[in-house]
Amino acid sequence: MGVIRYYGHSFFELELMGLDGVVKRVLIDPWAENPLSPVKPRDFKGKTIDYIVVTHDHGDHLGNAIEIAKLTGATIVGVYEIAMYAEEQGVKAIGGNIGGPLKIQDLEFILTPATHSSSRGVPIGVVIKGRDYSVYHAGDTGLFSEMSLIKELYSPEVALLPIGGHFTMGIREAVKAVELLEPKLVIPMHYNTFPVIQADPYEFKRLVEEKYGVKVVVLKPGESISYP
Repeated sequence: MGVIRYYGHSFFELELMGLDGVVKRVLIDPWAENPLSPVKPRDFKGKTIDYIVVTHDHGDHLGNAIEIAKLTGATIVGVYEIAMYAEEQGVKAIGGNIGGPLKIQDLEFILTPATHSSSRGVPIGVVIKGRDYSVYHAGDTGLFSEMSLIKELYSPEVALLPIGGHFTMGIREAVKAVELLEPKLVIPMHYNTFPVIQADPYEFKRLVEEKYGVKVVVLKPGESISYP
């Protein structure tokens, strides 16, 4: 059974069974210094982290990825330009682009479009598929109709969706994203870190569960859920 742990903003830690039968640990957008985070970069020292996925290079997403990679020996996964930047900083990296799965042996990573901005390369979402479950982290994105193709091609069971508005989808758009993606479980993210992205995750939960019957779990920073 896998574990999904939330550290605030868009920062998640996943435990999932690799395709090689070994449990893998993945961080996504590790901004450990966000105002809601219960952990700091030093807390990962000596911890086994296999991969760190960075969806784009804004400071609240690239965050502490380089520092944590140096502390753990993790490999950074992201769009080509971010991977090259990571290697320049002295850490291991795998760079790809939006298209088919990256050629990595133990997990399947698919970089997907995101409607946002990035100084290095393009912004992405990511689908991560292990032996026990698959998850879609949307990154910072607005709503786009091709989310239905993510459903059709990859069928992620878990969707991690921004709901805070201003820079990303708000609640209304994220509810529509659930309709397009048809996941089994949704966890909201990227809200209430700053006043400008205030949103009520329980209103999002109510709307999704009433309209589509899809389970929504609101995690407080530091909380986790086992899946499946």
